[in-house]
Amino acid sequence: MSELDIQPELVSELLVSFLREEVRSAGATRALLGLSGGIDSAVIAALCARAFGPENVLCVLLPYRLSNPNSAVDSQSVATHLGLALQRIDISAMADGYLEREGVSDARRRGNVLARCRMTVLYDLSVEWRGLVIGTSNKSEILLGYSTQWGDGAHALNPLGDLYKHQVYQLARALDLPREVLQKPPSADLFEGQTDEGELGFTYAQADRLLYCMVDRRFSEDELVAEGFEREFVRQVSARVVANHFKRVPPVIAKLSRRSVGHDFRYLRDWKR
Repeated sequence: MSELDIQPELVSELLVSFLREEVRSAGATRALLGLSGGIDSAVIAALCARAFGPENVLCVLLPYRLSNPNSAVDSQSVATHLGLALQRIDISAMADGYLEREGVSDARRRGNVLARCRMTVLYDLSVEWRGLVIGTSNKSEILLGYSTQWGDGAHALNPLGDLYKHQVYQLARALDLPREVLQKPPSADLFEGQTDEGELGFTYAQADRLLYCMVDRRFSEDELVAEGFEREFVRQVSARVVANHFKRVPPVIAKLSRRSVGHDFRYLRDWKR
Protein backbone atom coordinates (compact mmCIF):
# COMPACT_ATOMS: atom_id res chain seq x y z
CA MET A 1 0.00 0.00 0.00
CA SER A 2 1.39 3.40 -1.03
CA GLU A 3 1.45 6.45 1.25
CA LEU A 4 -0.60 8.15 -1.45
CA ASP A 5 -3.41 5.61 -1.22
CA ILE A 6 -6.75 6.75 0.19
CA GLN A 7 -9.85 5.08 1.57
CA PRO A 8 -12.09 5.89 -1.42
CA GLU A 9 -15.41 5.07 0.26
CA LEU A 10 -14.61 7.38 3.18
CA VAL A 11 -13.32 10.13 0.88
CA SER A 12 -16.46 9.85 -1.23
CA GLU A 13 -18.66 10.31 1.84
CA LEU A 14 -16.63 13.32 2.99
CA LEU A 15 -16.79 15.00 -0.41
CA VAL A 16 -20.53 14.42 -0.76
CA SER A 17 -21.01 16.07 2.64
CA PHE A 18 -18.68 18.90 1.61
CA LEU A 19 -20.72 19.55 -1.53
CA ARG A 20 -24.05 19.55 0.28
CA GLU A 21 -22.85 21.85 3.06
CA GLU A 22 -21.07 24.38 0.85
CA VAL A 23 -23.77 24.58 -1.82
CA ARG A 24 -26.42 24.97 0.88
CA SER A 25 -24.40 27.70 2.61
CA ALA A 26 -24.44 29.65 -0.66
CA GLY A 27 -28.23 29.44 -0.75
CA ALA A 28 -28.36 26.94 -3.62
CA THR A 29 -29.54 23.35 -4.05
CA ARG A 30 -28.21 22.56 -7.54
CA ALA A 31 -24.87 22.21 -9.29
CA LEU A 32 -23.42 22.22 -12.79
CA LEU A 33 -20.10 21.29 -14.32
CA GLY A 34 -18.28 20.99 -17.62
CA LEU A 35 -18.22 17.30 -18.53
CA SER A 36 -15.18 16.69 -20.73
CA GLY A 37 -15.13 12.91 -20.97
CA GLY A 38 -12.08 12.80 -18.71
CA ILE A 39 -11.71 11.20 -15.31
CA ASP A 40 -11.76 14.34 -13.15
CA SER A 41 -15.05 15.71 -14.43
CA ALA A 42 -16.55 12.20 -14.40
CA VAL A 43 -15.70 11.87 -10.69
CA ILE A 44 -17.23 15.28 -9.96
CA ALA A 45 -20.39 14.32 -11.86
CA ALA A 46 -20.69 11.14 -9.80
CA LEU A 47 -20.16 12.98 -6.51
CA CYS A 48 -22.70 15.67 -7.43
CA ALA A 49 -25.26 13.04 -8.40
CA ARG A 50 -24.88 11.50 -4.94
CA ALA A 51 -24.93 14.86 -3.18
CA PHE A 52 -27.92 16.49 -4.88
CA GLY A 53 -29.69 13.77 -6.85
CA PRO A 54 -29.33 13.42 -10.65
CA GLU A 55 -32.25 15.77 -11.28
CA ASN A 56 -30.35 18.66 -9.65
CA VAL A 57 -27.11 18.29 -11.60
CA LEU A 58 -26.49 19.72 -15.07
CA CYS A 59 -23.54 18.48 -17.12
CA VAL A 60 -22.43 20.62 -20.05
CA LEU A 61 -20.39 19.41 -23.02
CA LEU A 62 -18.51 22.34 -24.59
CA PRO A 63 -16.80 21.12 -27.77
CA TYR A 64 -14.72 23.15 -30.19
CA ARG A 65 -14.66 22.26 -33.89
CA LEU A 66 -11.25 20.57 -33.49
CA SER A 67 -12.15 18.68 -30.32
CA ASN A 68 -11.60 14.94 -30.24
CA PRO A 69 -14.99 13.34 -31.06
CA ASN A 70 -14.28 10.63 -28.49
CA SER A 71 -14.66 13.26 -25.77
CA ALA A 72 -18.32 13.66 -26.65
CA VAL A 73 -18.82 9.90 -26.75
CA ASP A 74 -17.22 9.44 -23.33
CA SER A 75 -19.13 12.37 -21.83
CA GLN A 76 -22.41 10.90 -22.98
CA SER A 77 -21.39 7.53 -21.59
CA VAL A 78 -20.74 9.07 -18.15
CA ALA A 79 -23.96 11.11 -18.16
CA THR A 80 -26.05 8.09 -19.19
CA HIS A 81 -24.33 5.88 -16.61
CA LEU A 82 -25.13 8.38 -13.84
CA GLY A 83 -28.59 9.37 -15.11
CA LEU A 84 -27.58 13.01 -15.57
CA ALA A 85 -28.79 15.60 -18.04
CA LEU A 86 -26.15 16.56 -20.63
CA GLN A 87 -26.41 19.81 -22.56
CA ARG A 88 -24.19 20.33 -25.62
CA ILE A 89 -23.03 23.83 -26.56
CA ASP A 90 -20.49 24.25 -29.35
CA ILE A 91 -18.08 27.12 -28.58
CA SER A 92 -16.51 27.24 -32.08
CA ALA A 93 -18.23 30.41 -33.27
CA MET A 94 -17.67 32.09 -29.92
CA ALA A 95 -13.95 31.29 -29.82
CA ASP A 96 -13.26 31.84 -33.52
CA GLY A 97 -14.87 35.26 -33.36
CA TYR A 98 -11.71 36.28 -31.52
CA LEU A 99 -9.09 33.72 -32.59
CA GLU A 100 -9.62 34.06 -36.34
CA ARG A 101 -10.14 37.81 -36.29
CA GLU A 102 -6.91 38.35 -34.35
CA GLY A 103 -4.97 35.63 -36.16
CA VAL A 104 -4.02 33.75 -32.98
CA SER A 105 -2.01 30.69 -34.02
CA ASP A 106 -0.03 29.83 -30.87
CA ALA A 107 -1.45 26.56 -29.49
CA ARG A 108 -1.18 27.62 -25.85
CA ARG A 109 -2.94 30.93 -26.41
CA ARG A 110 -5.69 29.22 -28.38
CA GLY A 111 -6.11 26.60 -25.66
CA ASN A 112 -6.41 29.25 -22.97
CA VAL A 113 -9.07 31.08 -24.99
CA LEU A 114 -11.08 27.86 -25.33
CA ALA A 115 -10.83 27.18 -21.60
CA ARG A 116 -12.07 30.68 -20.79
CA CYS A 117 -14.88 30.49 -23.34
CA ARG A 118 -16.07 27.29 -21.70
CA MET A 119 -16.10 28.86 -18.26
CA THR A 120 -17.96 31.91 -19.57
CA VAL A 121 -20.72 29.61 -20.81
CA LEU A 122 -20.82 27.62 -17.57
CA TYR A 123 -21.16 30.73 -15.43
CA ASP A 124 -23.91 32.10 -17.65
CA LEU A 125 -25.79 28.80 -17.49
CA SER A 126 -25.37 28.78 -13.71
CA VAL A 127 -27.74 31.77 -13.55
CA GLU A 128 -30.39 29.99 -15.61
CA TRP A 129 -29.85 26.70 -13.75
CA ARG A 130 -29.65 28.45 -10.36
CA GLY A 131 -26.77 26.26 -9.31
CA LEU A 132 -23.09 26.59 -8.44
CA VAL A 133 -20.25 25.81 -10.85
CA ILE A 134 -18.23 22.89 -9.47
CA GLY A 135 -14.52 22.74 -10.29
CA THR A 136 -12.69 19.65 -11.51
CA SER A 137 -8.98 20.43 -10.99
CA ASN A 138 -7.02 17.98 -8.82
CA LYS A 139 -4.09 18.69 -6.48
CA SER A 140 -1.46 17.59 -9.02
CA GLU A 141 -2.75 20.07 -11.61
CA ILE A 142 -3.11 22.88 -9.09
CA LEU A 143 0.42 22.50 -7.74
CA LEU A 144 1.94 22.21 -11.22
CA GLY A 145 -0.05 25.18 -12.50
CA TYR A 146 -1.56 22.94 -15.17
CA SER A 147 -4.75 24.91 -15.53
CA THR A 148 -5.97 28.11 -17.12
CA GLN A 149 -6.56 31.00 -14.74
CA TRP A 150 -10.22 32.06 -15.05
CA GLY A 151 -10.73 29.02 -17.32
CA ASP A 152 -10.81 25.49 -15.91
CA GLY A 153 -9.24 26.98 -12.78
CA ALA A 154 -12.44 28.96 -12.06
CA HIS A 155 -15.25 27.53 -9.92
CA ALA A 156 -17.39 28.13 -6.85
CA LEU A 157 -16.25 24.91 -5.15
CA ASN A 158 -13.51 22.38 -5.78
CA PRO A 159 -13.94 18.90 -4.24
CA LEU A 160 -10.82 17.40 -5.86
CA GLY A 161 -8.29 20.10 -5.05
CA ASP A 162 -6.70 18.12 -2.21
CA LEU A 163 -6.49 14.81 -4.12
CA TYR A 164 -3.52 13.86 -6.28
CA LYS A 165 -4.24 12.33 -9.68
CA HIS A 166 -3.39 8.85 -8.34
CA GLN A 167 -6.03 9.34 -5.64
CA VAL A 168 -8.62 10.57 -8.15
CA TYR A 169 -8.18 7.29 -10.04
CA GLN A 170 -8.75 5.36 -6.83
CA LEU A 171 -11.91 7.34 -6.16
CA ALA A 172 -13.11 6.86 -9.74
CA ARG A 173 -12.79 3.09 -9.47
CA ALA A 174 -14.78 3.10 -6.23
CA LEU A 175 -17.50 5.20 -7.91
CA ASP A 176 -17.82 2.53 -10.62
CA LEU A 177 -17.32 4.87 -13.57
CA PRO A 178 -17.19 3.57 -17.19
CA ARG A 179 -14.01 1.66 -18.01
CA GLU A 180 -13.21 3.75 -21.10
CA VAL A 181 -12.97 6.87 -18.94
CA LEU A 182 -10.64 5.17 -16.48
CA GLN A 183 -8.32 3.96 -19.23
CA LYS A 184 -8.01 7.02 -21.48
CA PRO A 185 -4.87 9.23 -21.35
CA PRO A 186 -5.54 12.47 -19.42
CA SER A 187 -6.12 15.39 -21.79
CA ALA A 188 -7.59 18.89 -21.55
CA ASP A 189 -8.49 18.52 -25.26
CA LEU A 190 -7.39 22.10 -25.93
CA PHE A 191 -5.71 21.32 -29.23
CA GLU A 192 -5.34 18.34 -31.54
CA GLY A 193 -3.22 15.50 -30.15
CA GLN A 194 -2.76 17.20 -26.77
CA THR A 195 -2.24 15.08 -23.67
CA ASP A 196 -1.46 16.28 -20.15
CA GLU A 197 1.63 14.12 -19.70
CA GLY A 198 2.96 14.88 -23.18
CA GLU A 199 2.74 18.60 -22.50
CA LEU A 200 4.15 18.37 -18.98
CA GLY A 201 7.07 16.18 -20.02
CA PHE A 202 6.56 13.62 -17.25
CA THR A 203 3.83 11.31 -15.99
CA TYR A 204 1.38 11.99 -13.19
CA ALA A 205 2.70 8.90 -11.42
CA GLN A 206 6.18 10.46 -11.33
CA ALA A 207 4.87 13.88 -10.32
CA ASP A 208 2.49 12.65 -7.62
CA ARG A 209 5.13 10.80 -5.64
CA LEU A 210 7.51 13.77 -5.82
CA LEU A 211 4.83 16.33 -4.98
CA TYR A 212 3.67 14.28 -2.01
CA CYS A 213 7.19 14.22 -0.57
CA MET A 214 7.83 17.86 -1.47
CA VAL A 215 4.53 19.38 -0.29
CA ASP A 216 2.91 17.04 2.22
CA ARG A 217 6.11 15.76 3.85
CA ARG A 218 8.09 19.00 3.31
CA PHE A 219 11.27 17.29 2.16
CA SER A 220 14.20 19.51 1.17
CA GLU A 221 15.90 19.13 -2.21
CA ASP A 222 18.67 17.01 -0.71
CA GLU A 223 16.15 14.82 1.10
CA LEU A 224 14.22 14.31 -2.14
CA VAL A 225 17.39 13.27 -3.94
CA ALA A 226 18.18 10.87 -1.09
CA GLU A 227 14.66 9.47 -1.58
CA GLY A 228 15.67 8.49 -5.11
CA PHE A 229 14.49 11.43 -7.24
CA GLU A 230 16.80 12.90 -9.87
CA ARG A 231 17.94 16.37 -8.80
CA GLU A 232 17.12 17.84 -12.21
CA PHE A 233 13.55 16.49 -12.00
CA VAL A 234 13.16 17.86 -8.47
CA ARG A 235 14.26 21.30 -9.64
CA GLN A 236 12.05 21.15 -12.73
CA VAL A 237 8.93 20.35 -10.72
CA SER A 238 9.83 22.73 -7.90
CA ALA A 239 10.26 25.56 -10.39
CA ARG A 240 6.78 24.87 -11.81
CA VAL A 241 5.23 24.88 -8.35
CA VAL A 242 6.87 28.21 -7.45
CA ALA A 243 6.26 29.90 -10.81
CA ASN A 244 2.56 29.07 -10.76
CA HIS A 245 1.86 30.12 -7.19
CA PHE A 246 -0.03 33.19 -8.44
CA LYS A 247 -2.73 30.87 -9.79
CA ARG A 248 -3.35 29.40 -6.35
CA VAL A 249 -4.08 32.63 -4.47
CA PRO A 250 -6.72 35.37 -4.87
CA PRO A 251 -5.63 38.52 -6.70
CA VAL A 252 -3.59 40.72 -4.36
CA ILE A 253 -5.23 44.00 -3.41
CA ALA A 254 -3.01 47.00 -2.68
CA LYS A 255 -3.45 48.02 0.97
CA LEU A 256 -4.34 51.70 1.41
CA SER A 257 -6.87 51.82 4.26
CA ARG A 258 -7.11 50.55 7.84
CA ARG A 259 -9.27 47.58 6.85
CA SER A 260 -8.47 46.22 3.42
CA VAL A 261 -10.26 43.30 1.80
CA GLY A 262 -8.00 40.27 1.88
CA HIS A 263 -5.63 41.78 4.45
CA ASP A 264 -7.56 42.79 7.58
CA PHE A 265 -11.15 42.25 6.47
CA ARG A 266 -11.21 38.44 6.17
CA TYR A 267 -14.09 36.20 7.12
CA LEU A 268 -15.07 32.60 6.54
CA ARG A 269 -16.94 31.72 3.37
CA ASP A 270 -20.27 31.41 5.15
CA TRP A 271 -20.03 34.77 6.98
CA LYS A 272 -23.38 36.54 6.55
CA ARG A 273 -23.05 39.94 8.21
